Amino acid sequence: MLKTRPAFLHGTAVASAALVALTLSLLPAPVRADQQDHIVFDVTLKGIRAAELRINGKIVGDGYGANGTLKTTGLIGAIRKLRYDTTVNGHTDGTRFAPMRYEENADTPSRQSSNTIVYKSGTPVSVAKVPPRPRDDRDLDPRQQNGTVDPLTALYAVLRDVDRDAACKLNVAIFDGARRSSVQLSQPETSGQMLSCRGEYRRVAGFSDNDMKEKSRFPFTLTYAPAPNGRLQVVEISTDTVYGKARLKRQ
Repeated sequence: MLKTRPAFLHGTAVASAALVALTLSLLPAPVRADQQDHIVFDVTLKGIRAAELRINGKIVGDGYGANGTLKTTGLIGAIRKLRYDTTVNGHTDGTRFAPMRYEENADTPSRQSSNTIVYKSGTPVSVAKVPPRPRDDRDLDPRQQNGTVDPLTALYAVLRDVDRDAACKLNVAIFDGARRSSVQLSQPETSGQMLSCRGEYRRVAGFSDNDMKEKSRFPFTLTYAPAPNGRLQVVEISTDTVYGKARLKRQ
């Protein structure tokens, strides 16, 4: 059965996804090209099509915005319907991202809910959940999470098209409103025109003891191929989950 949030995508719907030590202070923006990304991945679990991940992102000037959807499909979708819709907007200098507002809407058999995070100068200053839920002792203080990004910004940073010299150079801290995790890409290896990275998603804080004992580190391999725009685009991710191997393959 598909986990409500696939391990390395934890904190969004979606969902399963990399820059050298992100610091999210707002910096003067260098001259750079705007970009648009349309990203669609099929997610398979143990060889069975389980979900679809879609992200549309745009960088214009020193601003960025993205929307994403993770939903179950195929046999898994027939058994258990899950859908997460997310949006974010913020500032960027082309490599570093500072979200301003993140919204997530979840529709599952057990709940329909929303989660909104508002940021100021790189720090989450407000987390609103509807319906509200009692604070858990494990929940982290948002104001202590300076320099983190939301789950969708992290995914967009990992999956967007990049120049070859920027590939496999991402280390981002993620805060989903209660828990902290991280994604790191490193160790680039070239094979012809293809390039692959070693990656790791890691649960850091705010997770239950059972979650941490079950698995706290999730290694994955990310593969780039040349894109029509002359940059590199992610075409496949293979990752470990608590239920075995999963694969994201670009449509």
